[in-house]
Amino acid sequence: MFAIPGKQAVTITPKAAQQITKLMASAGHAGLRIGIKKGGCAGMEYTMEYVNEPDKNDEVVEQDGARVMIAPMAQMFLFGTEIDYETSLLEAGFKFRNPNVTEACGCGESIKFG
Repeated sequence: MFAIPGKQAVTITPKAAQQITKLMASAGHAGLRIGIKKGGCAGMEYTMEYVNEPDKNDEVVEQDGARVMIAPMAQMFLFGTEIDYETSLLEAGFKFRNPNVTEACGCGESIKFG
């Protein structure tokens, strides 16, 4: 929908691709759908859910065996985002490096777009 020829809407790091592929295999799903919703202290939050097949309006990104579907309402907000998977002593999870975000709260899960 908001595509530039020859450029994917989002990029997936090798660690994120490995984790997404692992989740797809263990749960038997076709991929993960990423979206955004209103909420959180900064105004919006990312959402992720398992999907069995893409919606006809989803932007589908496949990289290193991982498949991510971007919900239609989130496509313009997520364009150019890098999806990573980080682990530390206290937590592990997906991290979004989104150039479209103008503010984020301290927890890093709530965002605001300009």
